[in-house]
Amino acid sequence: MWMREQQRHENLTYLVLWGMLFAAPVLSLYVRTVNDSSFDFNWNEVLMVWKLFAIYLVIFLFHNFFLAHLLVYKQKRVIYFSAIAIIIAAFIAYQCTNRPMRKAHGPHDKPRHERMEDRHRPPIDDMSFGFDHEPPRPDRFHHQDKKPPVMVGEHDIIALVVLILMLGMNLGIKLYFKSRRDSKVMAALEKENLEQQLEYLRYQINPHFFMNTLNNIHALVDINPEKAKDTILELSKMMRFILYEGDKKGVPLSREFEFIRNYVTLMRLRYTDKVKLQVNLPTEVPDYEIPPLILITFIENAFKHGISYQHDSFIHVTVEVKDNQLCFECRNSKADKPNEEKGGVGLANVKQRLNLIYGENYTLNIQDDPDCYDVKLEIPLS
Repeated sequence: MWMREQQRHENLTYLVLWGMLFAAPVLSLYVRTVNDSSFDFNWNEVLMVWKLFAIYLVIFLFHNFFLAHLLVYKQKRVIYFSAIAIIIAAFIAYQCTNRPMRKAHGPHDKPRHERMEDRHRPPIDDMSFGFDHEPPRPDRFHHQDKKPPVMVGEHDIIALVVLILMLGMNLGIKLYFKSRRDSKVMAALEKENLEQQLEYLRYQINPHFFMNTLNNIHALVDINPEKAKDTILELSKMMRFILYEGDKKGVPLSREFEFIRNYVTLMRLRYTDKVKLQVNLPTEVPDYEIPPLILITFIENAFKHGISYQHDSFIHVTVEVKDNQLCFECRNSKADKPNEEKGGVGLANVKQRLNLIYGENYTLNIQDDPDCYDVKLEIPLS
């Protein structure tokens, strides 16, 4: 649809330009009649100018609808420039053959007022010239006839330059609208590719998250079956969020924070008091949206790699909303034996999602110290 609209805009541009060109002689004669009352508006002069313009218009139409497509869209340069050379040669031949012939100067070619003066002059005696009259010199009247005929005149060169400029203008306008169409096509393809990548990443995150959560429930079943039942209830709430909200481009901050609380509650059931969990989320949540499951990956990574069963561990999560920015920080201790599980799908995917969604409009700082792992994320809210 928008490609047809671009084509209509291009044709409208040509129509306006040619309309202004054909209207120029009419306006010029009209201004002359207004400024000079003795001057009469003559349509014959307008038609004569329009006849000259019509030649350019025919060449333009042929070039615009046939030849220009060969160069701009099909890249057939040899055929295009060969055709242009033929058109220019034919145009020059037409200009030369239709040039008005220069008449020899004679008494009837003089202006009217000079012819009237000649009638009142006394006749010159052909037999004797007298002292008041200079004898005729044939070289004064016939020296111009000795020059060779001009093949290409000044007006022909100007007409050729105008023709080349017209064809160049046609190519420039067509290339401009083509570049606009190409840019819109690329933008549409990039948007489609972006949506496909985000969809792929969301489908990767969901199974990855459930795999880790089910592993936690499996370990909890052997330790405390009653807590395992409560864990399944919390998991059902989280599954409901992922099922109905996880495939959206954005979810309210309140829903995302509720999901984080459910996840932390589920993890508390598994660990003892040796793990200090501190989660500070805003009590009053503004009406903003955030990509779903963009924060939970960092928290999940903290539980996965920061919990030690030999000594005390901690996980501190802080979220603030200020100046249309969400400031997220997750700090956790590091286990004695870091989890060397291959993959790292969750953390890699969330970084890629941030790049695709926010480009350079976000800040992610990760500080990996020997005894602490600190993640700070700032993203704009809308």
